[in-house]
Amino acid sequence: MKGYLVFFLLLLTFIGKVLAQTTPAKQPEALPFRDVSGIVKDEKDNPVPGAVVHLKSPLDSVYTTTNANGVFIFKQVKRAGFYITVSGQGIPTTTKLYRNSDVAKQIVLDPFELKPPKPIELKEVTVNGAPTIIYKQDTVEYRASDYKVRDGDTLDQLLKKMEGFEVGRDGSLIYQGQEVKKARLNGKDFLGGNVAQVIQNLPAEIIEKAQVIDDYGEQAARTGIKNTEPTKTLNVTTKPDKSIGTYVNVQAQGGNNDRYNTNLTLTHVNANRQIGLTGRVNNTQTGVSNGVNGGGGAGTTFSAYPTVSWSDQWGKFKLTSSYNYSFTDNNSINKSFGEIYSQSPLDNKIQTSYFTRDNTVKNVNEGHRGTARFNFDLDKSNSFFIEPTFNYTSGKVNNTSMDDRINNFVTGFEHLLMNGTSSDNNTNTSLGVNALYQHFFKKPRRNFSMQVGIINSDATADGRKFTTYSFFADQTKNNRLKPDSVANLQTRRTNKNTTYNASLTYLEPLGAKSQLELTGRVNRQVIDNVAKQDTVLANGQLKELARLSNIFNYAFTETRAQLNYTYTTSKFNFSVGGTLLPSTLTGTRVNNNNNQTVSAAISNFRVIPVFRFSYIWSTSQRLNITYTGVNTLPDFTQIQPFTDRSDPIYITTGNPNLKPSFTNTINASYNNYIANSKFTINFTVIASQFKSRVVSNVIQRSELITAPDKYRTIYETTYVNMDGSNGLNVNYTLGKQLADRRYNLSLNGSVSYNYNVAMSNNVPYHTTVWRVNQRFGPKINPNDNIEINPYVAYDVQRTFTSTGANPSIRQTTSIALDGMFYLGNWRLRYNASKNFVTGLGSLNTNPLVINAGVERQLAKKNNLYLTFDVFDILKQNNFVQQTVTPQGVTNTLSNALSRYFMIGLRANFQKWGGKPQRNGKDLKRKGDGSFIY
Repeated sequence: MKGYLVFFLLLLTFIGKVLAQTTPAKQPEALPFRDVSGIVKDEKDNPVPGAVVHLKSPLDSVYTTTNANGVFIFKQVKRAGFYITVSGQGIPTTTKLYRNSDVAKQIVLDPFELKPPKPIELKEVTVNGAPTIIYKQDTVEYRASDYKVRDGDTLDQLLKKMEGFEVGRDGSLIYQGQEVKKARLNGKDFLGGNVAQVIQNLPAEIIEKAQVIDDYGEQAARTGIKNTEPTKTLNVTTKPDKSIGTYVNVQAQGGNNDRYNTNLTLTHVNANRQIGLTGRVNNTQTGVSNGVNGGGGAGTTFSAYPTVSWSDQWGKFKLTSSYNYSFTDNNSINKSFGEIYSQSPLDNKIQTSYFTRDNTVKNVNEGHRGTARFNFDLDKSNSFFIEPTFNYTSGKVNNTSMDDRINNFVTGFEHLLMNGTSSDNNTNTSLGVNALYQHFFKKPRRNFSMQVGIINSDATADGRKFTTYSFFADQTKNNRLKPDSVANLQTRRTNKNTTYNASLTYLEPLGAKSQLELTGRVNRQVIDNVAKQDTVLANGQLKELARLSNIFNYAFTETRAQLNYTYTTSKFNFSVGGTLLPSTLTGTRVNNNNNQTVSAAISNFRVIPVFRFSYIWSTSQRLNITYTGVNTLPDFTQIQPFTDRSDPIYITTGNPNLKPSFTNTINASYNNYIANSKFTINFTVIASQFKSRVVSNVIQRSELITAPDKYRTIYETTYVNMDGSNGLNVNYTLGKQLADRRYNLSLNGSVSYNYNVAMSNNVPYHTTVWRVNQRFGPKINPNDNIEINPYVAYDVQRTFTSTGANPSIRQTTSIALDGMFYLGNWRLRYNASKNFVTGLGSLNTNPLVINAGVERQLAKKNNLYLTFDVFDILKQNNFVQQTVTPQGVTNTLSNALSRYFMIGLRANFQKWGGKPQRNGKDLKRKGDGSFIY
């Protein structure tokens, strides 16, 4: 019986298997769409960014490019079987067939490995993995490891090797013709965001990436809505294995003529914790020139700049703070000469005034600035940020001047000599707070933000002016026409300024690639100003001059309502919309003649279009086009209908009928980095048009000083609106690197055109200024011991005016050489420049400036050096700076006092402890270098 039971069970099992094989199982239905992703790598297993990927099937034919990590993604693919073709600059075209399950919603392909080219093609095609330069929508990113630096080099020396950067001796930083105004470390403001302090003190060897960001502000960074003008910002990220550690740099130098320079820098980094301390005290001429643009600061300057910053994170709470103290004491002697043009009110002919001016200036400034930023991530949907600020400045200026003018006007010859002294003491204290709240809804990308802020400042200024006016019958100073007239005045000013601002943003996604952006913004500025003047009597007593008092208050309110439609794909970003912009300026002023209060007001309403377009072919090529419209109201002092007679020769009268001016600006840029050729192309074009621009109208009238025919000229400045001003500026950079970047050929330059309208004696005229500036500067590093950086530059500026004055032309040709030699334990640095300048008369304007220095390594760890530097060996730092305005041309020569030597010690100590971790795992990072806790 038991045997029959076993046989029966075996039979049932066999029948079940047969039925299973003959009866088809129910299969799941194929999905209509699926997402496909993968990664492209080279033969060395390195990701390949910027590769063009083509997916093709009977129902699909779509393209995309790989990101910085070599990853590509296709959305909404209709067929599960397809061909993938990868191609691109320097990439061998390769095609593979993939067959996948048509019920999988997410298909992740095996890594797509590029086959190396045939041996005969190796000289033509090279795959190097990630490119040196990567372009994103608002960011340009440089990989620091591709640029060679030595132990002890600082960040500024690294940036000098990167394409598109210009680094000044004073720490100023220009990128593709635009000033970089803020600096960050791992996404956080470091050392108060001071660019010079950051790039001159951070060690180059800890830097992984250098990014140049178009920063639209905190609110835009959080919401993705860009409704302000961007600021060029430098952000550097640390290498993963150098994101924990401490760096200390100490330098002390002393020299002749009481010159000295001391500097202390401390940097501590531990993931998102950053502590920075830097202090510099010096008495040097830091503006000793080695280039085409002149000698920098005038005279000698004692300065002190201690700064401390602290950033940290505790869970969902983040802090970024800084405090900065500054003190400068500058003493300078300046000599100026030039011409001033005006239109004759009688025969519409040019009138020219020739002048020379000598100034001796002592300028002392002191400042305190503190800021703290608190970020609270309350939960996944809500975040809050608040930033209080404090700023205090004070200044004392003492000026002695002599101004000698020879005028040839329709009223006849005029020789005026003005001798004077002036002193000004001023202080300004401001307190402010800014807060931002943001909420994310359940629907992806939908968010709302609200920002409010207030800044209150209180400024005082006390000045004293003593001027003697003398008139002579001829060009000599022998025949004085009448006794001198004297102005001896003391001015007391107070200014209280309170600014309120509030803004709301709302983002509504319309689809996977499109969205609506709504912004509302209100800005209100309330100003209370009191300026009273006293005359100083012969006995030293003060007598108030009520007719010269200037007492007024005004309020400026601007409201913006903006609606944008934005469409974004992997290759381009397009935004279009409009802004409604009503604004008002109202105020009152005390009439000094009758002590009555008089009101003035202007209102304006504009509709401003919004347009932004960005096309990214790949991570190494992009095009940006942006239109902006800016509405600018005249200053209240320009519209008040009263005359300021504090200077009896130069008086000012406001115009209550002024309209706001409006500026249309189009900014276009093209960037392309051809990785395999190591060739860089950058172009930027900025075109501006000014409507109803507020310009000066200088009216001359004669005042008899000696009968029958000797006059003096009174200059009265008023203001008018004029159309017609416009400008165009083109910047470019071309770079080619050879032999593993040991040779870098760089050609950069700019072409600018400015057409400015103005008015003289109620007669309109215009001034046209053309400027072309070109520079070729190769960087040569044949081996690790030699750096040679020669360049040749040509700068020409030509000015035309419709007044009939002769066109002026200034030409500067510069030849320069700088670099470094490394000889064992010695370092020899040098720079020299020779300028050839024409167009400034007979003045000696062809200086040869030579600076040199040597360092001796004293310790085996490359952390202690003996230094010796000598500046302006030939004492020829006598550059002339030229300023061109519609009213004339001014040339200024300053006493640079730049020949001196310094000897000292420089030491740096550092210790780095590896990668930040939590629970035994490396912390992940965001694109700006900050760590995700």
